[in-house]
Amino acid sequence: MTPSRFAGADAIERLREEAAACRSCPLWRNVTQTVFGEGAAGAHLLFVREQPGDREDRAGRPFVGPAGQIFDKALAEAGVDRSTVYVTNAVKHFKFEPGKRRLHKSPNGSEIAACRSWLLAEIEAVNPRLVVALGATAAQSLTGRPLRVGASARRWTSTAADA
Repeated sequence: MTPSRFAGADAIERLREEAAACRSCPLWRNVTQTVFGEGAAGAHLLFVREQPGDREDRAGRPFVGPAGQIFDKALAEAGVDRSTVYVTNAVKHFKFEPGKRRLHKSPNGSEIAACRSWLLAEIEAVNPRLVVALGATAAQSLTGRPLRVGASARRWTSTAADA
């Protein structure tokens, strides 16, 4: 399913509703819910990380687990109020190894590609000045090609949509 493009104040909520019904990859089968982005609709900064973790999957919100706590601390130290930014994941479902504890497993290229249209629609709806990729999966989703984080860190990169 390709997400529809919406304009206006309800764009993100309508995209969130559409994404909840997405079945473009098999990850939806084993999770609690789709974890869509959240934050200020007109945010100047948009942060993208890999995928939801166990706590995000259970809460239905991005950046609320241990990594989210570190992120919040970094924002606070930088003097940025989290309510003024938009946060999301490249992949909208938690990929994990089944077992007693749900352990994180990195999404593959087809899972990243399946969610890419949702991410690009979020970016279009928010229209930020700057998008920050937090990791290789986020960078791959944004650019449409694999990137090595060490080689690409602290560099400006255009997305495939910009090219």
